[in-house]
Amino acid sequence: MTARANKGPEKVVVDGMLLLNKPAGITSNQALQKVKRLLRAKKAGHTGSLDPAATGMLPLCFGEATKVCAYLLDADKIYRVTARLGTATDTGDADGKETGTADVPALSRQAWEKILAGFLGDIEQVPPMYSALKKDGKRLYELARKGEIVDRDARSVRIHDISLIELRGRRLIFRVHCSKGTYVRTLVEDIAKVAGTVAHTASLHRESVGDFRAEDMMDLASAEHVAESGPEALRKSLLPADTALAGWPQRQIDEDAAVRFTGGQAVPAGKDGSSCGRIRVYSGDGKQFLGVGELRADGTIAPRRIFRVTENQAVGGLGEKP
Repeated sequence: MTARANKGPEKVVVDGMLLLNKPAGITSNQALQKVKRLLRAKKAGHTGSLDPAATGMLPLCFGEATKVCAYLLDADKIYRVTARLGTATDTGDADGKETGTADVPALSRQAWEKILAGFLGDIEQVPPMYSALKKDGKRLYELARKGEIVDRDARSVRIHDISLIELRGRRLIFRVHCSKGTYVRTLVEDIAKVAGTVAHTASLHRESVGDFRAEDMMDLASAEHVAESGPEALRKSLLPADTALAGWPQRQIDEDAAVRFTGGQAVPAGKDGSSCGRIRVYSGDGKQFLGVGELRADGTIAPRRIFRVTENQAVGGLGEKP
């Protein structure tokens, strides 16, 4: 048997993103590794981890697209949440051990809507013990598994929108649009506390991340089915990296400026009244995504993240596939 046979199928450079509708029962990294094998991709990463029990949008990044992972960490998220009222667990979700029960008050739909509305805007959350945050160099969930509870500082997060979907018995379903760093399990517990009871998150489905659309998600079974025709077939389903930055302003620069920009030099931005900040930078014809730049007060665009120009990069601008 050859050395190559021992290593398995050869991996290649694959650039692009896949919005996986993660199934319940596997970690975010396990989901990433499955799709990475299907694509036979050399380099991969994901952003915005979901708990094993959670489902929904998990952006998977391959090759050059891994460079947008850091920007997606700052993105807002939208979740569909099912809360089980009257029962608390140590983890705050259905996988945990029951730690207490309480009567559920007979509140009207209007009363629940008022409670939810009270969480709009900037709120303070104390991170749960079962989280990946560190305390004195150790993950909180590691301490929690040993039965230890430590003090955690409250963190400020923002709830952009929250709406009641269904109220039936002990089941409360709502949709929440929130900022990065929001712990939905904690939100559920805090909502129940205001209502005079306890609760845990029975199920959690992430509908969107940043500017990505829910209809662009692909489930794992579909990815496996497409890949049966070969990894090239699945690669055609990838989105270009700049799709992740769709909400950002953009600039097109001429060929000479493009050479200097991709070489790490600041280039003239021109004057159109745009405010300073991060922008998407494209070639003069708009067909090639060159990278992330910072529009500065001195009228220049400073390169912040350069994207390699390859044959399999999207042609024709944002959202089109090779």
